[in-house]
Amino acid sequence: NKTNIMKLSIIIPVRNEKFLIKKIVDQLQSKLKILSYEIIFIDDFSTDNTTEVIKELIKTKPQIKIYNNKIKGLGGAITKGINDATGEVICIMMSDLSDSINDLDKYYNIIKDEDVDAVFGSRFIEGSKVIDYPKKKLILNRIFNLITKLLFMSNYNDFTNAFKIYKKDALLKTFPLVSESFNIFLELPLKIVSRKMKYKIIPISWVNRKEGASKFDIIELRAKYLFTLIYCLLEKILLKK
Repeated sequence: NKTNIMKLSIIIPVRNEKFLIKKIVDQLQSKLKILSYEIIFIDDFSTDNTTEVIKELIKTKPQIKIYNNKIKGLGGAITKGINDATGEVICIMMSDLSDSINDLDKYYNIIKDEDVDAVFGSRFIEGSKVIDYPKKKLILNRIFNLITKLLFMSNYNDFTNAFKIYKKDALLKTFPLVSESFNIFLELPLKIVSRKMKYKIIPISWVNRKEGASKFDIIELRAKYLFTLIYCLLEKILLKK
């Protein structure tokens, strides 16, 4: 079973990232050691020519796909990506090159060879490396993740990071997804935890984006994160019953 090859679908939501697309693809194709994979871009209502840039790349790279999001926001984009993925294994990555492709290789090898439904990377455990994390964001992140960890009695401490890997059938068990923005990345692992699926935690690296602007706005998203946390907590209580 160790030699089994599972197809990996890498879901990358994009909005106005025309300058980064080629870089992302080049990095994945030059560094990734995985034999069977597809890169799925979900265009989340870009107003620049992100779609055209991706379509141009597809002409010479058949493993790249693009789908247009139907419901504006990351929640819609991720749901679309999961539904359209043809791999048995799905990794969600952001388009800002913050995540390490070496970590993606590690994720893949663990989920392929071990009996787990998901692998959760943490940027805040021994062996992790974090570069240039904005101070204010870091403090809020740590407080929120600590509260989440306590409420769910979990040993994990980086729920809000998007970069994780899942088996597709495990993700389908988390449907329907209710979060519409960045809070989708909190909903997915919380549902894996409360459904008692198997997951492994490993240290990962993260580097703050060098180009373009982050679409993440803490003030605007506060209520959404709180909504997802309460929703998943209620669901966990109901699942017990």
